[in-house]
Amino acid sequence: MSSSTESRTDGRGRTTGSVLSGLTVALGCVLFLGGFVWAALIYRPYTVPTDSMSPTIAAGARVIAEKVNGSEVRRGDIVVFKDSVWGDLPMVKRVVGVGGDKVSCCTKQGRLTVNGIPVEEPYLQGSGPASPVGFKAKVPTGQLFLLGDHRSDSLDSRVHLTDSDHGSVPRSAVNARVDARAWPLGSIGMMQRPTSFSAFPGGTSQPGPLQPITLAVIAGAVLILGGSAYGPIARRKGRRRA
Repeated sequence: MSSSTESRTDGRGRTTGSVLSGLTVALGCVLFLGGFVWAALIYRPYTVPTDSMSPTIAAGARVIAEKVNGSEVRRGDIVVFKDSVWGDLPMVKRVVGVGGDKVSCCTKQGRLTVNGIPVEEPYLQGSGPASPVGFKAKVPTGQLFLLGDHRSDSLDSRVHLTDSDHGSVPRSAVNARVDARAWPLGSIGMMQRPTSFSAFPGGTSQPGPLQPITLAVIAGAVLILGGSAYGPIARRKGRRRA
């Protein structure tokens, strides 16, 4: 910033540089605080207590989940839900079937099928079959068929196959959809939607606004720091000229 800009005032004793600095800090505060408020309104953190979603989500990992209505859930989504038949705590599983689907396992190649179509599941734990035990189920309307990614160590829809809803849970039981991993540090990142479900009716869901929220918070922090730094820098330059 040139010395003429620094010394020019607005009639109230404030230099142009100080005015711009204040505006920069104000904009930074709007982005920074607004991003946190935005996130608090639509996202919730959850801790995954077991390794049933390993290796996608390890036991003890912290995830960020978008609050969604059960009607917004698609095949392939990782959801947080609570159903009295399954227990009293929120659980995290992957949706592999929706109302009307026929879900079964396994083909000769060890794959899960949905409506007779084999599904590639690169997120599974290990290289074995998609399930150590065979099963078949037709998902009732308005229900979701849920499995863990660690199929040999997951208490999921397969355990409840004999109940009235064939192991499925109602869409209304879903509280949120996992968008990202937040802890541990080495696993931080957005959850990828599996492309293997994209060809089915309804396709896959779109990520929530977590990325733009994160960018807004980071940009706000940079603006606040940059704007706040102007005062000390300007004073130091003034002392040097003096």
